[in-house]
Amino acid sequence: MSFSDEIRNIRQSCFLSQDSFAKALDASFSTINRWETGKTIPNCMMMGKIAQFCKENGISYQAADKAWKECRNGSGSKE
Repeated sequence: MSFSDEIRNIRQSCFLSQDSFAKALDASFSTINRWETGKTIPNCMMMGKIAQFCKENGISYQAADKAWKECRNGSGSKE
Protein backbone atom coordinates (compact mmCIF):
# COMPACT_ATOMS: atom_id res chain seq x y z
CA MET A 1 0.00 0.00 0.00
CA SER A 2 1.29 3.47 -0.82
CA PHE A 3 2.04 6.15 1.70
CA SER A 4 -0.88 8.26 0.48
CA ASP A 5 -3.21 5.31 1.09
CA GLU A 6 -1.81 4.81 4.59
CA ILE A 7 -2.40 8.47 5.49
CA ARG A 8 -5.96 8.25 4.16
CA ASN A 9 -6.54 5.07 6.19
CA ILE A 10 -5.29 6.72 9.38
CA ARG A 11 -7.60 9.69 8.84
CA GLN A 12 -10.61 7.61 7.89
CA SER A 13 -10.16 5.20 10.78
CA CYS A 14 -11.01 8.13 13.06
CA PHE A 15 -13.88 9.24 10.79
CA LEU A 16 -12.22 12.62 10.21
CA SER A 17 -12.48 14.91 7.22
CA GLN A 18 -9.25 16.17 5.71
CA ASP A 19 -9.91 19.52 7.38
CA SER A 20 -10.45 17.95 10.83
CA PHE A 21 -7.36 15.77 10.43
CA ALA A 22 -5.36 18.85 9.43
CA LYS A 23 -6.49 20.68 12.56
CA ALA A 24 -5.55 17.68 14.73
CA LEU A 25 -2.03 17.77 13.26
CA ASP A 26 -1.76 21.56 13.20
CA ALA A 27 -1.46 21.47 9.41
CA SER A 28 -3.49 22.91 6.56
CA PHE A 29 -6.22 21.18 4.58
CA SER A 30 -4.12 21.54 1.42
CA THR A 31 -1.18 19.79 3.11
CA ILE A 32 -3.31 16.77 4.00
CA ASN A 33 -4.79 16.78 0.51
CA ARG A 34 -1.32 16.78 -1.09
CA TRP A 35 -0.24 13.86 1.13
CA GLU A 36 -3.32 11.85 0.23
CA THR A 37 -2.96 12.49 -3.50
CA GLY A 38 0.73 11.57 -3.41
CA LYS A 39 1.95 15.01 -4.49
CA THR A 40 4.10 15.44 -1.38
CA ILE A 41 5.11 13.54 1.74
CA PRO A 42 5.42 14.88 5.30
CA ASN A 43 8.72 16.01 6.71
CA CYS A 44 10.20 14.40 9.83
CA MET A 45 8.45 16.81 12.19
CA MET A 46 5.04 16.07 10.68
CA MET A 47 5.70 12.33 10.74
CA GLY A 48 6.28 12.73 14.47
CA LYS A 49 2.89 14.42 14.78
CA ILE A 50 1.28 11.63 12.76
CA ALA A 51 2.94 9.03 15.00
CA GLN A 52 1.68 10.83 18.10
CA PHE A 53 -1.83 11.09 16.61
CA CYS A 54 -1.79 7.34 15.93
CA LYS A 55 -0.59 6.55 19.44
CA GLU A 56 -3.27 8.74 21.03
CA ASN A 57 -5.99 7.14 18.90
CA GLY A 58 -4.85 3.52 19.07
CA ILE A 59 -4.00 3.31 15.38
CA SER A 60 -1.18 1.20 13.97
CA TYR A 61 1.58 3.47 12.68
CA GLN A 62 4.13 0.95 11.39
CA ALA A 63 2.74 0.62 7.85
CA ALA A 64 2.66 4.40 7.37
CA ASP A 65 6.21 4.75 8.71
CA LYS A 66 7.47 1.99 6.40
CA ALA A 67 5.73 3.49 3.35
CA TRP A 68 7.09 6.97 4.22
CA LYS A 69 10.64 5.63 4.47
CA GLU A 70 10.27 3.88 1.11
CA CYS A 71 9.08 7.17 -0.48
CA ARG A 72 12.01 9.05 1.01
CA ASN A 73 14.45 6.45 -0.32
CA GLY A 74 12.94 6.64 -3.78
CA SER A 75 11.72 3.04 -3.77
CA GLY A 76 8.07 3.83 -3.06
CA SER A 77 5.37 4.14 -5.65
CA LYS A 78 4.99 7.54 -7.26
CA GLU A 79 1.40 8.63 -7.73
